[in-house]
Amino acid sequence: MRHKTYFTPGPSQIYYTLNDHMKEAFQKDIMCISHRSAAFQEVFAETRKNLTELLNLPDGYEIYFTSSANEIWERIIQNLVGEKSHHFVNGSFSKKFYQFSQDYQKTSTIYKVADGAEFEDMSIPEDTELISVTLNETSIGYGFDVEKIYQLREAHPNKLIAVDGVSAFPAIAFDFSKVDTAYFSVQKCFGLPAGLGVWIVNQKCYEKVKMLNNQGVVTGSYHDLLQLKANGDKNMTPETPNVLGIFLLGKVAADMNYRTAKMIQNETIYKSTILYQSIENAKSLKPFITAKKNRSKTVIVAECVNGNSELINKAAEKGWIIGKGYGDYKQTHIRIANFPVHSKEQMEQLADFLSTY
Repeated sequence: MRHKTYFTPGPSQIYYTLNDHMKEAFQKDIMCISHRSAAFQEVFAETRKNLTELLNLPDGYEIYFTSSANEIWERIIQNLVGEKSHHFVNGSFSKKFYQFSQDYQKTSTIYKVADGAEFEDMSIPEDTELISVTLNETSIGYGFDVEKIYQLREAHPNKLIAVDGVSAFPAIAFDFSKVDTAYFSVQKCFGLPAGLGVWIVNQKCYEKVKMLNNQGVVTGSYHDLLQLKANGDKNMTPETPNVLGIFLLGKVAADMNYRTAKMIQNETIYKSTILYQSIENAKSLKPFITAKKNRSKTVIVAECVNGNSELINKAAEKGWIIGKGYGDYKQTHIRIANFPVHSKEQMEQLADFLSTY
């Protein structure tokens, strides 16, 4: 049976050191330890430490764990928005976060452009409490201009800014001091099994949830931000968490620190460059995102002139599992993950294949 390599954008290829870390987890009975034990406190603290180093988080930024990035959408709306958030939307996932605000009957606003189009109007309604930006729109391969996020910080120092980095961190360089909260899940760039979300918050977020509580706003229950903090200060979680996932995340983050974030980011740029070049040279493919500065470096999306089934099937014959398009683009797009686990050699082989299509 041919070995498969998964270029799907999540779940994706498992990180190459995971087998050794799983063996260590079994040897240490990680799946059996209590989340109130000293052993778990060590796991929690180590994972936080390794992630803080990898992401270069500023002082005062804390890390908490949830079941998924989707859960974090809900926690952000509950904990950080009294009435109104503002959402930049040009794909399915950024739209879903806006929908969460509607489900909670907030008076949130939306700036929606066509899928793949660039955001031109960066104005924000005066009464906005939180600005939501998707750094890497996984559904269509759109990369938000990082400098525009930094400009939002300069223009709106008193508003909270939330960044979705689900398929971006740590492969995309980012200055976390420019935002107040960010989040991701582990089944993409970190090459881990799904089932763990990572929520990063700063002191302004704590101040906001306290203010809402004082106003009588219900901000949640077991994953209220203040509950997460009360337990996190003791290197614990409110509930029995995905202990194995937290352990593995800490180990993979340590492996990535050994490589260094800078090396990972430089390799990501190189690999994305050759993939886009091959797509531009192909007769039956073209990049979905027109503006080069907005093409995602971690999820490469191409339109297939005659549909995607033939290409996906031919790639599968070689053992390469390529993602289909998302939503309305399921039959016409391909999505290729360019995550830290994918080597330069793998991407060069894939690029050669695509250029002849």
